[in-house]
Amino acid sequence: MTETRDDSITWLTQDTYDRLQAELDHLSGSGRAEIAKKIEAARQEGDLRENGGYHAAKDEQGQIEARIITLQHILQNARVGGPPRTDGVVGPGMTVTVRFINDDERVTFLLASREESGSSIDVYSPRSPLGAAIMGKTVGEKATFCLPKGRASTVEILEAVPYAGS
Repeated sequence: MTETRDDSITWLTQDTYDRLQAELDHLSGSGRAEIAKKIEAARQEGDLRENGGYHAAKDEQGQIEARIITLQHILQNARVGGPPRTDGVVGPGMTVTVRFINDDERVTFLLASREESGSSIDVYSPRSPLGAAIMGKTVGEKATFCLPKGRASTVEILEAVPYAGS
């Protein structure tokens, strides 16, 4: 089985997909209705220019709408299950152990969508600097990536195995 890489696909477990779908259903249904009631109640208080409750409710409405758009995008591009995986090759759905060359620190994490936050280990996105650098690499290979402040860091892949769950 060969690794496939498609940055537009987000791989999710069934539990995560169901949780996100339930959140979307709530926000786009009763969540929108609740915020509309808050806005209307704040409108009744009078002058909107100095109405803190109105502005807070409008901000909350903006956050809800942004989350709805994010959830729609994730779910439209999601595949439930796991991507094709090969032991020893880094890809989404793999538990990866790397060694940072500069300080010999070892880190083990799940390479997956950040929406998989219920995992028992840390989750790194395949789109993060580290995730993108190690994608497709095999055990024994090294990869260099840029840290947020522009400094480069190099890791060696020590292990890449399919995630076995909690």
